[in-house]
Amino acid sequence: MWSICGKTLSPGEKLQTVLSVDMGGLSHGGTVGPVLQSLDRNDLPGGYEMPATLICGRKPGKTLLITASIHSGEYPGVPAVIHTAKDLDPEKMCGNVLMVHCVNTSGFWARSDALVPEDKFNLNRKYPGRPDGTVGERIADFFATQVMPNVDFVLDLHSGGGCERMTPCLFFPRAEQVTEASLAAAKALNVPYLLASSATDGEYSYAANTLHKPALLIERGGCTLSMHEWSEDYHRDIRLLMDHLGIYPAQPGTRDESMKRVVYRNTIYLTSTAQGIWYAKVMEDTDVKKGDLLGVIEDFYGNCIAEYYAQEDGHVFYYTAGLSVREGSDLIAYGVKDSVEPV
Repeated sequence: MWSICGKTLSPGEKLQTVLSVDMGGLSHGGTVGPVLQSLDRNDLPGGYEMPATLICGRKPGKTLLITASIHSGEYPGVPAVIHTAKDLDPEKMCGNVLMVHCVNTSGFWARSDALVPEDKFNLNRKYPGRPDGTVGERIADFFATQVMPNVDFVLDLHSGGGCERMTPCLFFPRAEQVTEASLAAAKALNVPYLLASSATDGEYSYAANTLHKPALLIERGGCTLSMHEWSEDYHRDIRLLMDHLGIYPAQPGTRDESMKRVVYRNTIYLTSTAQGIWYAKVMEDTDVKKGDLLGVIEDFYGNCIAEYYAQEDGHVFYYTAGLSVREGSDLIAYGVKDSVEPV
């Protein structure tokens, strides 16, 4: 038997359900919308709804949490999770999997780029939330207290936001107790750039640093698009992770053995020092040399406000391709060449 979030499953059972977070009467737009089949629900009046699939394997094993659309406009993970949830056979599974098809449902329907629209809460920046807080705070608290303590590994699927172009990369936590296990899992996936991260207050990073759960965050795709090939690549990543954890075997050939994988221990995240019009001078998945011009910020009349140059030799993982930026906006992320370790 497997019990989590008020649901109990028997070995060999798959359950399509709706997870519901108590909102304490707060108004919100977090609903799963119309569905064509009856679903298991907990009938929590006014609760914030998230579509989910729970699978209890025929044999015992590890428990994996997979989340998509923490940032609501980062789409490719959603169809990947839907596809995987329908595809898995509980009879072939060892352990359990909880797949949340879309976490930020109100943002998804509102076409919000990233944040929970009711309170502008960032579910990848402000963990652990509060049980009596705002809409986003309550969602974070739900995962921090009811979900993540009861799993063995966390996989969070992201993408480039509304204006971000990127090459596939992932973040593994610099969290002493789980770094080795997280990085070992990362090396099993079809992702070329594995980035060490010091973040502590996102979903996966909170799980790693506070709850000591191995965890990964993958970035694939971008610019608020959902391309079929990105979702299929995510589907393969999920299957490879499940194979690595001994939960579910992957088909031969799922892992791209020809892909060169490297670890970056140091990444520079460039942010805007001024408000203005941003012109990037680099592309994703390209090398830069120390002193290279990365981009400029100008005013509406073409006058230069700020110029940004590479601090070290490195490789660009993603950059902002939109025009408007405010002070503190993300501009470019590039790994430092001297920190590279081959896999």
